[in-house]
Amino acid sequence: MDIVLYALTALLYGGLAVAGWRSHRHAGSRPLLEGVSPLPATAVPAGQARPGLAGAAASGMSSSGRALLFVALLAHGVLLHTTIFPQNAMVFGFAFALSAMFWLGAGIYWIESFFFPLDGLRLLVLPLACVASLLPLAFNGVRVLPYSAAPMFKLHFLIANIAYGLFAIAALHAVLMLLVERRLHAMRGGVGERHAAAAGNGWLSSWLDTLPPLLTLEKLLFRLIGAGFVLLTLTLVSGILFSEQLVDRALNLDHKTVFAILSWVMFGALLTARKISGWRGRAALRWVLASFVALLLAYVGSRFVFEVLLHRAVV
Repeated sequence: MDIVLYALTALLYGGLAVAGWRSHRHAGSRPLLEGVSPLPATAVPAGQARPGLAGAAASGMSSSGRALLFVALLAHGVLLHTTIFPQNAMVFGFAFALSAMFWLGAGIYWIESFFFPLDGLRLLVLPLACVASLLPLAFNGVRVLPYSAAPMFKLHFLIANIAYGLFAIAALHAVLMLLVERRLHAMRGGVGERHAAAAGNGWLSSWLDTLPPLLTLEKLLFRLIGAGFVLLTLTLVSGILFSEQLVDRALNLDHKTVFAILSWVMFGALLTARKISGWRGRAALRWVLASFVALLLAYVGSRFVFEVLLHRAVV
């Protein structure tokens, strides 16, 4: 049964990703053939269609695409539940953590797609979700101790994974925003330079043209980070309470805890700087990515080192 779910999940994610990339490669060549210079997403007010783009690119994901993605999310969710919680036990590792992270990331994108045309984000999320869903086949994880049945642990596990998903999608938002900003700087030259940039980067231009204006992306980014920060705070608090229940020690300063706290401090500093001084731009986006890397090292990175490189089981 599990292998059927693996195949179905990967097929749906992969098929939607391939169809999306083929559609946007075709849409990207159309403006150039018609002699229309594509405009960056930020050059058009929010809610206004950009000239030279196909209707599908401007309108976001189709209804049939959303339905298929919903089926993929259902299959992936059932797969995660059956593989992580077999027979009242719990099996978990870095591959399962990545799979759960990108499952939640794809789910957050699916919700966002009802409100914003984020096809550019879809073309990043779905291939990553496809690869991540197959990782547990190669890296089977480790069996977690029996306390995984404790309600406090389950709550901690759920909150932590939702926080991971929010920050993963926020990091992808930051990557797209950096690409848009780089493109805007490149297009501030003369008209000839803009036409040359469009001709040389047709696929990239068509990809970025599917995004909302930069200010809208920025608003979405900080909403995701704000929600993720609240859940990361609850993750740390529930982790401390759970540790106190289990081993009578509130805080264990191992590598996982240190990187989690470091990430929490970095995201908190970012939100504080945003609130006080309106911090934005490339420096803020790079700070987002650095904070996400610290969060990855807190669990996924440390588990990868122990499980794959050192061949040691850790909880």
